[in-house]
Amino acid sequence: MTTITPTLVPSGAQLPDVLPTERLNERGMATRALRDQLRKINNIGNVFTVACALAQTIGAVAVAGYLNTWWSYVVAFLLLGGGHARLNILGHEAAHRLLFSNRRANDVVGRWLLSYPSYQAMLAYRRSHFAHHRDEMGPEEPDLSLYSGYPIPPDSWRRKLRRDATGISAYKNFRGLVGAARKGALEARQILLVHVVLLGASIAVMRPLMYVVWILAWSTLWRVSNRVRSIAEHGGMIQSADRRLTTHVIRQSLTARMWMVPYNTGWHLAHHVDMGIPWRNLPKLHAELVASGWVIEAIEYPTYRAFWKAATSATVKQPDVEGAGQGRSSMLNFDD
Repeated sequence: MTTITPTLVPSGAQLPDVLPTERLNERGMATRALRDQLRKINNIGNVFTVACALAQTIGAVAVAGYLNTWWSYVVAFLLLGGGHARLNILGHEAAHRLLFSNRRANDVVGRWLLSYPSYQAMLAYRRSHFAHHRDEMGPEEPDLSLYSGYPIPPDSWRRKLRRDATGISAYKNFRGLVGAARKGALEARQILLVHVVLLGASIAVMRPLMYVVWILAWSTLWRVSNRVRSIAEHGGMIQSADRRLTTHVIRQSLTARMWMVPYNTGWHLAHHVDMGIPWRNLPKLHAELVASGWVIEAIEYPTYRAFWKAATSATVKQPDVEGAGQGRSSMLNFDD
C-alpha cells in the first residue's frame, strides 16, 4: 500500500498565471509609480507606534510594580505575551530599515528601545534575516530547520509547544547569548547591558518581580507565539521564485493581530513579494495581489486555527533537518 505524504504546498491549479499586469510585474511587485507610493515610510506615525508599543510593555510592567499586587503581575505577564510580539515585530521592521527613513534613528530605536529589551540581536538578525529573504526554503535558508517537516503529527506539535511553554527553548537561547558575550560578541554584551539596567531598575525601586514577569513572559508566552507565527508563515513550503510556494496566506482576524501578528505582519506573502514595503502598506499590496487574480481564495486559510489543523495533520513524523526547531534569523544569533 502506497503512503501519500501530506503537503502544505499549493498545487499548480491553485496558482493562476496572471502576471504581469499594469500595476504588478511578473513577481507580484508593484510597478514603479505604485511601488514608490507603497514604499513611503510614515515617520511621524511610527513615532506614535513605538511609543504605544513601549507603553504596552514597559508601561504595563511599571503599573504592575506600582500596584504591587499578585493580580497586577499576572495581568502584566499576560499582556506581555502580545507585548514582546510588538517589540520584536517593530524590531523586524527596523532590521529592514523601514521604521524611520533616517537610518541612524531607525537603528538606534530599533536596537536599544525595541530589539535589545526583547532579547533580539538586531544587527545579527538583519544579516541572517536578509539571507532568509534571498533564499526562502532553499539550502541557504537560515531557518530551514524551523520550517521543514510540516505537516507533523499532533503529538510532535504538542512536544514543540511544551518545550516553548516551559522555558526549555528560551534556556537554549539565553545560554547562546551568554556564550556569545563571553566570546566577545559586542551585540550580545549590549543586550546583557540593557537587561542589567532593567533588572537594576526593578531592584532599585524594590520591585524585582517587574523584571521576573518581563523575562518569564518572553520565555514562555512569547516563545509559543513566535513558533506558531513562524510556522504559519513558511511551515512546510518549498524553494521557488513564486512566493505563493514559499509563504502561506492566512486571513487576518483582530484577535490574531492583537496577540500574535501585530503591525500587519500577518500579510506575510506581501512582505515577501516586496520586503521594501513598510508595515502600514502591506494590506494595500495584498489587496493588489488579490485584485489581479494572483492570490485566490483556494490558497488562503480562513483562520490560523484552520492552518494549524492542516499543519498538524500528518500521521508519521518526517525526518528532521539538522538543528530542527532552532530557527536562527528569528532568534538570538551572533554568527558573522
